[in-house]
Amino acid sequence: MFDFAAWRVFWIVLGFIGVGAALTFSPSRNALDHYTFELVDREVKHGSGTTILVRLVDERTGKVVPDATLFISRLDMSPHGMGAMEAPLEPLPDTLPGYYRFETDLSMVGGWALTLAAKLPGEADPIHHRLVLQAIQ
Repeated sequence: MFDFAAWRVFWIVLGFIGVGAALTFSPSRNALDHYTFELVDREVKHGSGTTILVRLVDERTGKVVPDATLFISRLDMSPHGMGAMEAPLEPLPDTLPGYYRFETDLSMVGGWALTLAAKLPGEADPIHHRLVLQAIQ
């Protein structure tokens, strides 16, 4: 006699094995998670003509990543709940591969958020990072 209950259990167990295998072999991290922007100096002088320097690092190797194309850059006071208060942000020519410089006018002392997005050579998706720096006297 044919046992439908046994076959049902068989297919359920097989389904769980398939789901488990799929979860085991799926990547646990986004392929771009190992790239990060870092502030060279977390504290900068407030006022006009302030330079902000960041580097793009591959955390797997600890080496800087040159030739990224920055397409979003924004500087605002969102760490103090004043996201509408922006500062101008002018990219400056690179002097070192993998390092990116900006000139700004920081009108107030306090926390400023630098938001960056960049396209990396050989990667399909862009990376996005938000860094917080302190403008000091």
